[in-house]
Amino acid sequence: MGTRMKSATPKVLHEICGRPMVWYVLRSLRDAGIDDIVLVTNPELDAHAAALGVASVVQHVQLGTGHAVKVALEAMPVHAGGRIVVAYGDMPLVPGETFRELVDALSGASLALVTARMGPGSNFGRIVADAGGVRRIVEVRDATPEELALEEMNAGIYAYDEAALRDALGRLRNENAQNEYYLTDTIADLAGGGHRVAPVAARKRDVLGVNDRTELALARAELNARICARHMRGGVTIVDPLTTYLEPELTIGRDTVIYPNTSISRLSEIGEGCVVGPNARLSAAKLGDRVIVRESVIVESQAGDDTTIGPFAHLRGNAVLGPDVRVGNFVEVKNSTLAAGAKASHLAYLGDASVGEQSNIGAGTITANFDGTNKNRTTIGKNVRIGSNSSLVAPVEIGDDALTGAGAVVTKDVAAGERVVGNPARPLPKK
Repeated sequence: MGTRMKSATPKVLHEICGRPMVWYVLRSLRDAGIDDIVLVTNPELDAHAAALGVASVVQHVQLGTGHAVKVALEAMPVHAGGRIVVAYGDMPLVPGETFRELVDALSGASLALVTARMGPGSNFGRIVADAGGVRRIVEVRDATPEELALEEMNAGIYAYDEAALRDALGRLRNENAQNEYYLTDTIADLAGGGHRVAPVAARKRDVLGVNDRTELALARAELNARICARHMRGGVTIVDPLTTYLEPELTIGRDTVIYPNTSISRLSEIGEGCVVGPNARLSAAKLGDRVIVRESVIVESQAGDDTTIGPFAHLRGNAVLGPDVRVGNFVEVKNSTLAAGAKASHLAYLGDASVGEQSNIGAGTITANFDGTNKNRTTIGKNVRIGSNSSLVAPVEIGDDALTGAGAVVTKDVAAGERVVGNPARPLPKK
């Protein structure tokens, strides 16, 4: 239920680096080759399960972890020789490698569980073990001083021989203060019945759970550091990983440099030799090679090779820049295309427009694309010169090699090679 999150959003749907925390658990399970996944949910969370790409089963009354696993197994067919992994949806830092090691440890054992050395003062249950394996788990509230001194602790992730798990669940009792069925009770049950319980050691930072927003921030910092490290090992320079915010599933080419205070999200693709930042935000952006983005925002847009963007530019809504384009200070481009070599260097708005090759858009130019009812397009040809503070009132077309004078208000099409000035714009006499 995630009551400590103090949120209307189910805990495991809180985002970490742009994905719900449970997304990372599911990804790690799949990385370990585990594809048959059932998500145990409450009624509120169940509505979101389909979007996560997994089957779900509702635990209508929360009667403990043992009961949750029982609910899941009742919804699954019996698999002869099957193996069951039990994981928590609020542990997003567990890598797929740990799940693989856990499953491998079932060879010769009926149960394998992940352990970690958490340090003194931890509230994790202590592992009581001997040469034959794990014997039981002692919860902190029930532990003796000697047991509290044990350093190996239960991380709460398990792999079972399916038949042994189903058998042990049938013997669970809820004779405790909470009247709940604890999955941890299956450990002593199986060990006492002569089954081997194998420990699998993990790093402390891999098994940290998220219970409140403070721990959410710690998990985000750790995951972001891992994502940054992966790209740096792949040939990307990240000047300051602590102030660079990345998401999984990004593509960033070699020799790209990312400067501080930069955020890159939503499956963005960045080519080789680019420079991004400082103070840049990219979302669903696609950049070619050698693109420079300074102090700018690019959302659902793309830029070709050798293009320069910024500072303080804004590309959005399917803006498409060709190669060697220049979009400069305080230029906004929305649902528009700028062909190779086009330039809009200062203080311009290009909305619903097409700009031809080598055309130049003067400072202060706007495309007036909205007539109060519809969005209309502006088409600008090749080698056009749009004078400063021009207003192009769409729908309008400017032909190749045309020119508008400074301050022109263009309400009618301009023929190729024509010069227009004034408000409303009118052709200059031909010499």
